[in-house]
Amino acid sequence: MAARGSRNAQRARTEAERVRLHNARRDWHVRQIARRTRDNVIAVVAGVIIVAGAVVSQVVHAQVTAPEPTPTPSPGVEQSEAPGEQILPSETPAPEPVPTQTPAE
Repeated sequence: MAARGSRNAQRARTEAERVRLHNARRDWHVRQIARRTRDNVIAVVAGVIIVAGAVVSQVVHAQVTAPEPTPTPSPGVEQSEAPGEQILPSETPAPEPVPTQTPAE
């Protein structure tokens, strides 16, 4: 029985198939690298946007909310130089005891 083609033709087809597979693998690898690079860039940009948004929202929140109110002095009590310390008036009347009646025995 005679072979369909010569050995050289079969060898050429085999080598052509190897070259085709090699080029396909190389192209796939190059596309993978490009995709990973693109995905990394997108992730970094999204992360920067999220962090910047958080910082901006904190700054806006701090500017919009009113500061804590300062305590107002009570009438008849003077404020001292030190914060949180009060000077009481020198003449405060002492409360008078109220007489109570005890039941007779």
